Amino acid sequence: MNFRRQRTEEVSVNLTPLIDVVFLLLIFFMVSTTFTRETQLKLDLPQAVSGERVESRNIQQLELTISATGEMALNEKALLNPNLSNLKAALQKESGGDNMLPVVITADAQTPHQYVITAMDAAGQLGFSRLRLTTSEIGASEQQ
Repeated sequence: MNFRRQRTEEVSVNLTPLIDVVFLLLIFFMVSTTFTRETQLKLDLPQAVSGERVESRNIQQLELTISATGEMALNEKALLNPNLSNLKAALQKESGGDNMLPVVITADAQTPHQYVITAMDAAGQLGFSRLRLTTSEIGASEQQ
């Protein structure tokens, strides 16, 4: 009987084909992927149909108007540089810290939607939960 151990070859894994496959997949994804940068969201705002504007100034509320060019006015006071931090500061100042006041955001149908989202974001970050969106044709002359 022959009980001597036979010499076995070392088991090894050759990674070269795996590296080739991963490299080919990487090249495929690099060539077939396209990247785009969107500056604003494209959504359709509802159109204002009523010829008359309903005035509801009998209750205290915050009225934020946004024109087609992105100019904003809070309670008929024009806001300079209406970015998120300035808008939050103006909303906080006008509300006096009362976040239970209704916020009416009136935007033109041609307004870039990023401005409306910025206004909603500012109101949401301050805790305003009573938001209302309306539309009307707002010109630059009406805001000043």
